[in-house]
Amino acid sequence: MAAEYIAHDSDIAPVAALIADPTRAAILTALLGGRALAAGELARLSGVSAATASAHLSRLLDGRLVDVVRQGRHRYYRLAGHEVAEVLEVLARVSTRPPIRSLRQSRQARQLEEARTCYDHLAGRAGVALFDQLVQGGFLVNQEVTDKGERLLAGLGVDVAGVRKARRRFAPECLDWTERRAHLGGALGAAVTGALLERGWYRQSPVPRAVVLTDEGREGLAALFSGDALFSSDEAREGRATSFSGKELTSHTPVT
Repeated sequence: MAAEYIAHDSDIAPVAALIADPTRAAILTALLGGRALAAGELARLSGVSAATASAHLSRLLDGRLVDVVRQGRHRYYRLAGHEVAEVLEVLARVSTRPPIRSLRQSRQARQLEEARTCYDHLAGRAGVALFDQLVQGGFLVNQEVTDKGERLLAGLGVDVAGVRKARRRFAPECLDWTERRAHLGGALGAAVTGALLERGWYRQSPVPRAVVLTDEGREGLAALFSGDALFSSDEAREGRATSFSGKELTSHTPVT
């Protein structure tokens, strides 16, 4: 007997079937770092031949889970959007983690737990620490940026007013699948992470999705969260200018 759907229900079965294949799941996970990758690189990361990867990518394209970017004769694949990334992150939170079978895998896992991109925003311990600093410092309240939060983010190069115009949620909490606590997601999370990478405060790691805090970033984050410039003259006069050292943000343990 065929399933009877209520009007306007979404037919999730075809999308679920696309994601359920282990090779396609590996390809989608590799793209979760936000970077566009060539078919050959995706084949290597998913452990299949180039021909097999191309066949799976064709199905993912048909299912609108990935897009293709052409540069001359080359084709690069990326997730179709942040909605796809959100689905994959939710699935990661309810899925079991594969066993670690080598020292190399152990090091990679530690890097991903420390700091990684969750599609286009900072995740792992680094992302959770950043979100905690924003909330505890009163820069972000009920998923809205406060006046002093705007001054803080302006110092990082983030145009909050411009970010509000993005066609996605502004500053939602995103439950981190390794820390089981919230990091900053949405348009604001993407803008902040983009600024951190553009300034060179974080750099991409050779490990897919992992990012590394640089010496410049360590100094910059400590300065960003410690200066009186974050507060108005009225706040300073009234003694409401709480200083933050940024220690939680800059105490990442190097992964060797």
